[in-house]
Amino acid sequence: MLKACGHPLRLRILCAIEKGEQTCVSELWNCLEQSQPVISQHLAVLKSKGIVRSRVAGNRRVYSIANPFIRQLVRGFLREAGSPRAGVN
Repeated sequence: MLKACGHPLRLRILCAIEKGEQTCVSELWNCLEQSQPVISQHLAVLKSKGIVRSRVAGNRRVYSIANPFIRQLVRGFLREAGSPRAGVN
């Protein structure tokens, strides 16, 4: 499961999902500047590992983090990225 999350683009996808700003495929590929097939393939990997889930909301498929451990991990990454000491060794 951690290996699946460790891919740089998948980690960016998880962070975008957790922020709640870009939760459907079209918004993710626009935000992350990747093609729709690339985002869809990575979401399929995350979904197959039980890391994310999707639901239909109108004409969109909306993604959320399904695994509580991964959700907490991503929240920790986001907190650290936003802290003033981020990037300082």
